[in-house]
Amino acid sequence: MPDRLRAALAEKVDALAQSLFAQVVDVNLSGGVLRAQSGALRDSIRIQTSQQDGSVGADIFSDGDAPYAAIQEYGGKTAAHEILPDKARVLAFALNGSRVFARRIQHPGSQIPERSYLRSALEEQGDDIAQVLTNVVMRLSEDLKDTA
Repeated sequence: MPDRLRAALAEKVDALAQSLFAQVVDVNLSGGVLRAQSGALRDSIRIQTSQQDGSVGADIFSDGDAPYAAIQEYGGKTAAHEILPDKARVLAFALNGSRVFARRIQHPGSQIPERSYLRSALEEQGDDIAQVLTNVVMRLSEDLKDTA
């Protein structure tokens, strides 16, 4: 790939990745797909661009600090687990209008629906991304033919 084409693609890929990142963080994880509870998932989203072996690319991903990132993106079932108090001697909660206290609770697990915040952003912007990159390649290919 000619250096001029690689540089132009790298610049466009970076700009497109920034736009996709903004869609994920500022829209999808700020109420568009998921409501932010603590902001940990939103804060775990990273962007990484790369150029190697003649290719230019970008990755947008969760860095692993939010262990529930994948189950929110793809959906799934959480395992049954025991809930124990961590700041008090007992758990307190409302059940059928009454206040209940317990030393432990056996949670049966939960079915979490798919709430795609990454793939949905790419799907929404995918056609525009492809068109912009195609335009860059076509424009520079014509420029390179004209200068040859």
